Amino acid sequence: MYRIGQEEIDAVARAINSRDFFKINCSGKEVYNFENEWKNFIGTEYALLMTSGYAAIVSALIGAGVGPGDEVIVPAYTYIATALAVLETGAVPVICDADETLTLDAEDVKRKITKATKAIIPVHIQGFPSNMDALAEAVKGTGIKIIEDACQSAGGTYKGRPLGSIGDAGTFSFNYFKIITSGEGGCVVTNDRTIYERSLIYHDASAVAFFGDQLSGISQDLFGGREYRVSDITGAILREQLKKLPGIRRDLKKNQKLLTDLLLPKYKTAPSHDIEGDLGTTVALRFEVEGQTREFAEKCGKAGIGITIPFDTGKHVYTNWTQIMEKRGALHPKMDPYKFPENKGLQTDYTPDMCKKTLDLLSRTAYILVNPDWTEETVYDIAKTIKSV
Repeated sequence: MYRIGQEEIDAVARAINSRDFFKINCSGKEVYNFENEWKNFIGTEYALLMTSGYAAIVSALIGAGVGPGDEVIVPAYTYIATALAVLETGAVPVICDADETLTLDAEDVKRKITKATKAIIPVHIQGFPSNMDALAEAVKGTGIKIIEDACQSAGGTYKGRPLGSIGDAGTFSFNYFKIITSGEGGCVVTNDRTIYERSLIYHDASAVAFFGDQLSGISQDLFGGREYRVSDITGAILREQLKKLPGIRRDLKKNQKLLTDLLLPKYKTAPSHDIEGDLGTTVALRFEVEGQTREFAEKCGKAGIGITIPFDTGKHVYTNWTQIMEKRGALHPKMDPYKFPENKGLQTDYTPDMCKKTLDLLSRTAYILVNPDWTEETVYDIAKTIKSV
């Protein structure tokens, strides 16, 4: 969370004082208004606000028709929710290496594609844009869907296009740790009418047919799903947060660029597929060997500068995805995709060393997390301290 205050408090009060803050209402329509504002900001035809980024990824995959017998390619470096969302559909995740930017490696994607591949999920981790051109080329003519995980990159771009708007669908998270937040929350965006309709039905299966006119113009048949609906309190908070997003991103980029410029050429930075489109939350330094990275982080820590080594970030690294690595996709064995006959023979031979390239890159990378509220003096002081170690 970066910036939140009285505006959000007033928005919550506005929703509660209406005494009509169920999503379907005749008062503030905060959820509907946010969805319209968000799709205009991202540049897509449709947007659906829901409970979490996980809910958004699952809904988008269901919308894309993913199910048992399908493989979905995910990067080895992403939060575990990306892979777990695949299991929710009955499909299985195929774990793919990251490239030098720590986003999905298009060349490894090509190697992992089989006749069972139904979708790929490029993750714009830490706001780093994935190589969307190369990934689109990798699946060109195959019918494989691209579902963007933009949960950590709201406001970033790739070659001028908002992240999340480039694939067949995009997904966002608005939980406490994200760029803008409502505590918890997520969103699906798409230009694909079928994905939108199926996501709509799936994300609110117990209410979409019974409240308001949500099915007006919907041609897809109803089916069972989940209940990921949110109230107008969430929508009201996010409407205020969205107003702050351009300023947050502007100040992140300003401080990221200044800090990077001050650290060069003493330190080497990780490459980027679009440094201007990169959200700006992180300065990623790259070392020759893991030992250098850890020595650097230790010295910076003693000097009062917090450094994150992504290799150590737990559930963001595939080797720590316990449920995936041990192939326990559900509590009940008959609901476990790893035990479905349709999934027999798919690419689920997971081993700790199957993505050595990713593990190596993660161990040689050091993150300096950027704060949009740093003053120029603060950035200079941070750079001076880091250069002194």
